Amino acid sequence: MGRVTIGDAAALAVRAGIGATVFAHGTQKLFGWFNGGGPEGTAQAFHGMGYRPGRPMALTAGASEAAGGAALVLGLGTPAAGAAVAGTMAVAAELHAPNGFFNTEGGLEYPALIALTALSIAASGAGRLSLDHLTGHVLDQPWMRAVACAAVVPAVALVVARKRRLLAREAKAEAVVEAEAHKDGNGTDGLPDVEGTA
Repeated sequence: MGRVTIGDAAALAVRAGIGATVFAHGTQKLFGWFNGGGPEGTAQAFHGMGYRPGRPMALTAGASEAAGGAALVLGLGTPAAGAAVAGTMAVAAELHAPNGFFNTEGGLEYPALIALTALSIAASGAGRLSLDHLTGHVLDQPWMRAVACAAVVPAVALVVARKRRLLAREAKAEAVVEAEAHKDGNGTDGLPDVEGTA
């Protein structure tokens, strides 16, 4: 294995902390563990937030968190694992962005911090105290790190753009329905109906 350094131990600590935290969130979505919503509850939440269809999106997010988190703890396939976690948490950060930065106000602080840390791990590797090191970095080549990190931004952008298009279409459709209802209530010519007028 070679000489283990303080940096390797620090990398393990960060990986384990981030990975275990994200893994727990993934199991909340997939299995309802730790008082999570499970597939159905999470699907409803995702649908309401504009990530549709809700169930596939919820399962994808849960799988990314659970598998990515576990892989980070083990230090196996670190570029892909870190990128998966970073992408999922970046999407969550975008959702919280309207509330500002601080977590106490429901802002993006927490998911953004997790995303940046996971992306840093994907870029730097897992260190010697990892399965990647024990397996000769078969799943942790320099080009894999570059590709994984580069893929995060466009992947997140696509997911967020799709959500925004869906919500915009729904808002437009609701506005049309509301306008039609208002028109029907005021008469076909747009003027209030007056009954009993001589």
